[in-house]
Amino acid sequence: MLKKTLLAAVALVSLAGVAAAEDLKEFRIGILGGENEADRLRNFQCMVDKLPAAIGVEKVALFPAADYDGVIQGLLGGTLDYAELGAAGYAKVYLTDAKAVEPILTTVQTDGSMGYHSVMVARKDSGITKLEDMKGKKLGFADPDSTSGYLIPTVTLPEAIGAPVKEFFAETGFGGGHENLVLEVLKGTFDAGTTWASGVGEFKDGYTSGNLRKMVDKGILNMDDLVQLWESPLIPNGPIVVRSSMNDDMKTKFKDFMMGLPKSDPACFAAIQGGDYTGFAEVNVDFYKPIIDARKATIGG
Repeated sequence: MLKKTLLAAVALVSLAGVAAAEDLKEFRIGILGGENEADRLRNFQCMVDKLPAAIGVEKVALFPAADYDGVIQGLLGGTLDYAELGAAGYAKVYLTDAKAVEPILTTVQTDGSMGYHSVMVARKDSGITKLEDMKGKKLGFADPDSTSGYLIPTVTLPEAIGAPVKEFFAETGFGGGHENLVLEVLKGTFDAGTTWASGVGEFKDGYTSGNLRKMVDKGILNMDDLVQLWESPLIPNGPIVVRSSMNDDMKTKFKDFMMGLPKSDPACFAAIQGGDYTGFAEVNVDFYKPIIDARKATIGG
């Protein structure tokens, strides 16, 4: 009898959870750190305005984290419904709890590719013109959970420089996100730093998308002040992820909204993505397995 009572109680709790999920009043968006908070909130305001009617919720709330890990922990804790992560950030979530979120979409570059690059930049007036000039110098990374700002350089730079990162560079450190890192390079805190860029288009424009392009568009970076020293192999574009426990109807409505956004509101699409893309493509965990494996082998969880 006691066993039946306990099972019934568990069933009721489960049903209550499903009902709560079906009756989601507030849709919570996590926004990665590393960029001025006011800019991030402004870029995502169009989602606050448009999403409620599209997916059937009363309101949309924005949660700009101080760094990448803030969003990652929110996703792991189930307190966020949607976020856009880098591949390494998603890998961290997956390695901690493979069932916490589902990757559903990624962006497509203007050349049709579904990837981007890590690029290393230095001040043009520093006298540093090529990667070899960085021997014995100070290198800045963007964020410990950044794919292009840390993981991929850590994995691929040793082959390019012919030595372990710790032996080639005199010192390494973190700039507190991509935008801040580039600003620190310009200040001279680091001799060079790694950030992300589409690699499509012209360097002088900050490429078609990525951190450099966003900084140029905001008027806080003149590309004439920088020189590029290195470009990584192609990295899979990061995923749009949703909370796995979200009900299927809500997932479908949200996915349909996002897929249609490039045409329904190109300005909103460009704002939240940070540059020029042709649209979204569907993805699943398999698309990120190489990055998951690289993170597990290099950093761990």
